[in-house]
This record gives sequence, structure tokens and C-alpha cells, in this order.
Amino acid sequence: MTSDPTPTSDPAAYSFVPQPEPPLLIERTDGNYLYPRGGEPILDAGGGAVVTNIGHGRREIAETAAKALSSIDYVLPLWATDARLALRDRLIERWLPAGLSRVGLMSGGSESVDSAIRLARQHHVAAGRTERWKVIGRQPSYHGATLTTLAAGGHDGRRAGLDPLLAPFPKVAWNDAQAVEDTILAEGPETVSAFIGEPVLGASGGGLVPDDSYWPRVAEICRRHQVVLIVDEVMTGFGRTGKKFGIDHWGVVPDILVGGKGLGGGYAPIGGVYASEAIVAPIAEADGRVMFFTFTAQDQTCAIAERVLSILEDEDLIGQAARMGDILRTRLEELSDHPHVSDVRGLGLLQGIGLVKNKASGEPFSTDGSFAASVVAECMKRNIWVYPAGGAAPVGDALLIGPPFTITEQEIGDIVRVLRESIDAAVSAS
Repeated sequence: MTSDPTPTSDPAAYSFVPQPEPPLLIERTDGNYLYPRGGEPILDAGGGAVVTNIGHGRREIAETAAKALSSIDYVLPLWATDARLALRDRLIERWLPAGLSRVGLMSGGSESVDSAIRLARQHHVAAGRTERWKVIGRQPSYHGATLTTLAAGGHDGRRAGLDPLLAPFPKVAWNDAQAVEDTILAEGPETVSAFIGEPVLGASGGGLVPDDSYWPRVAEICRRHQVVLIVDEVMTGFGRTGKKFGIDHWGVVPDILVGGKGLGGGYAPIGGVYASEAIVAPIAEADGRVMFFTFTAQDQTCAIAERVLSILEDEDLIGQAARMGDILRTRLEELSDHPHVSDVRGLGLLQGIGLVKNKASGEPFSTDGSFAASVVAECMKRNIWVYPAGGAAPVGDALLIGPPFTITEQEIGDIVRVLRESIDAAVSAS
């Protein structure tokens, strides 16, 4: 019998690239809180990386994981298991927009978006449109950390130094539907494979919401030019905005929808690519396949995700996200009078705050999001975690507030109070 390994006493050893400050050492999570070693509980107002939805430390999830692993460990992703089938059925029957009937399960958001872009290209090639390869993205945007997803995204900081490795995909302004059509025509419709966008901008834009006419107009343009419409719901999906998916706010059904974070609720690394029959049919007719990743659709992660979805349903946590999102937005609007808050934006429990040096002129503190990071550091001194955002032109500094759907009204009050204190402290130190 082997003994348990003794961990190093220095959390700094965990950082892949050495950092000035060592990372937190979190000993446990429970409810809406993180518990660091030797410190006070931290209210998780960012849901980690806007991931946690059903709350931390759910015992029933641990039991589901143990039961799943007791019967199956690794199974080739091409084969079915009861857990894989149960998750697929629940997604189609209770979650996905009508018309999205093909489910491809992945290991996370970046992997899922990468696969969606590959799927769109394979669709065109199988249909004989081999010259269609370009993916139109938006500025700003963020779709993941693979080379393909960075190429499609418009996050300057996360692309820095990597441009020679990235495909030269065209970009359009994030809220300009006409620019989408103009770019398709300028590039040549016969060369454009797909358009990709987030319903609400997350890490790059800090909760920016487009005009109501934007998504219906973009969908019409894509249909007319045979451009595959990919909607990235890695952050906004599975109830985060107060509806099942963010795109539901505009009644649009994309050709391909990508979901990630909320599917596993932080309990399992899982994402998905959901497509229409029309997208998949040419590939099937050509006897093709979309290549899987080694740990795609792990049986245990599928069992966990299916349980997360059942909890979201049974406890009406999407309705809770909508209700608490309204309360959060109302309370955040109290910060609108702050001289360094440009605006409050977002949907449901994905709310953002813009930060500026000069409110009248819109002059930013920074263009790389460094001031937002300093505000987050001040929040952490006050035992609240919020997610830093922005740093992708034309967005400067921004914050995302994306707590678990189980957040309380009292905790929302604490978040708003600490945000005001932390912005003031960061300004004084700047």
C-alpha cells in the first residue's frame, strides 16, 4: 500500500510561469464561497471563470461521480455508454433550441469552439464548396486558447506574440451587422466558411449586449450567403443569462451552437458542439467524421453534467438566475454615479461594469485591462472575487460579475459595496 504524496508547502511552485505573487491555496469550496488555507472565506462573485452555477460542494454531484467511476473508467469516445446517451437525450429533449439535433461532446470550451470551426469547414468541403475556409470574427471577442480559436477571436492581449501562427481571419466591429455583410462581400462569399460570435461579450467585452436587431440581422445575412452561423455560448449557455441560452433572448437558432462552462457547473471538464442535421448531413453522405479528442465525453463527466442539468431544472435555477440577475443589475446601477464607472451592462447573472479614468471623455485607465486587475486585487483584499475583463480594443478595463445562481440578495449587497470600495482604492493607488 502506497502512502499519499506530501504536497510542497509553497503554492508558488504550482505556477507554470513564475509570478510575483503566489497563487491562492484553496482547501475547499462550499455554497457560494471559496475557503483558502489560513484565510477568510471568499465570496465567489465571479463563479470562478464564470463557470459555477449550481453552487459549490454539492454532495449529490460527488455521489454521482463516485457511482459513475465505480463502473466505467475510460471508453473510446466513438462508443456509447449509458451516461453519454442520457446526457445526449436530456440536451435534445429539454435544453437545445429546436433544430439542433446533433450532439458532439468535448472536454471544454476552447476544444468545443475549435471543433465547431472545423465542423463548419468540413461541412463546406463535403458539400463541394472547398474554397470556403475563412471565419469572420468580431473585435473584441474571445473564443478560446487554441491557435484556431485565437485566430477567430479578437482579444489583443491573449493573441499577443502569436500572430505569425494564426490564420488571417477577418474581423468586424462587435455590434455592426452591416459590417458582417460588407465583409462577406469584400472577402468573396465563396471563400467564407463561418461567422462566429458570443451572444453577450464575456472576457473581452465585460458583458456588452448588442442591439436587439443585431442577431436576427446577422442570422439572415449568414443564411443568404450560405455562411455557417456559429454562436459561442461557452460562457452564456445553460442558464447564465436567465434563459437556457443567451441567443434565446433574440429568438435566433444558429447552425452550430457551442456550450461549455455551465454544462459541468465546475464539477467536470466538459463542453459541446450542437449542430443542425443540415450541417452534419453532407459529412455523413461523404462518409466522413469529425475527429474526437482523447478525453472527449468521459463517462464520468457526462454523468456529472447530466446531474448538473437535472439540478438546474429541478430547482428552477434558470428562473433564479433571471430573478437574481434583475436584483444584481438594480444594485449595480447604484454604481452608475461613480466618476470612474462608465456603464453597467449584461443579462441575467452575467453583468459587467466598464471602468474609465475620465467619465466625460471616456479616457481609459489602461488598454490592457491592468486597472481592472488592480480593482480585482482590491476586491480580493475584501474577500470577494470578481472576474477581470476587457483589455481587448476598443474595450479597456471592465469587470464581470457572474456568481453562482444560488447567490443571495444579501451577498449581492456585499458585492456592490465592495466593488465601490475597491474601485476607490484602486484609483487612489493609481
